[in-house]
Amino acid sequence: MNAKLAASFTALAITGCLLATAADAPKAAKKEVRGAPIQKLAPAAPTNAAPAIAIAGTNAPALGPVQKDGDFLIVGFERLAAFNYDIPDDAPAGTNAPTKPVAPPKDQIPANVKAFDKQRVALKGFMLPLKVEGGLITELLVMRDQSMCCYGTVPKINEWVSVKMTGKGVKPIMDQAVTLYGKLHVGEIRENGYLVGIYQMDGEKLAGPLDL
Repeated sequence: MNAKLAASFTALAITGCLLATAADAPKAAKKEVRGAPIQKLAPAAPTNAAPAIAIAGTNAPALGPVQKDGDFLIVGFERLAAFNYDIPDDAPAGTNAPTKPVAPPKDQIPANVKAFDKQRVALKGFMLPLKVEGGLITELLVMRDQSMCCYGTVPKINEWVSVKMTGKGVKPIMDQAVTLYGKLHVGEIRENGYLVGIYQMDGEKLAGPLDL
């Protein structure tokens, strides 16, 4: 990934909202009461209550154990993007590029995400080609959401992975989710002192959709 592309991602802010609905508990049928009640019954807990346990350092719900696809750990964006990462304010107002390098930000990547550093993983997402050689994609981004690569929505810095294929490249697939297999690198990536990403992958192969 080049610094210009990364700067265009990180210089813009995106917002969203989550809507949640809950059904009212059914009313109990009326029955004839004989005598005094022994004790007052506590109301039943809602069945759609959120898990009480959360990922350390985040407000995201706890996730289950990591599954495997052969020799590869199945890692989705529900893990890689399950935390907030504050981009350092190193660009002047009204511009899309920093004017000078800044000191590295505080460590914001949770330990359970850092655990995937240098691990061979299978990551499902949407392809955004960056470099083409002989009709094959040799460098690309894997995006969390199709709208980020096809409709101009600006992703957060932990919602994409920069991939360089170690072989001759892969065919472009733009209309469906794909799965990239390779070695993942987790940590702040800087070019000339500028933050340009936090995830990189040495891509080994490409496959079709994989339920994560």
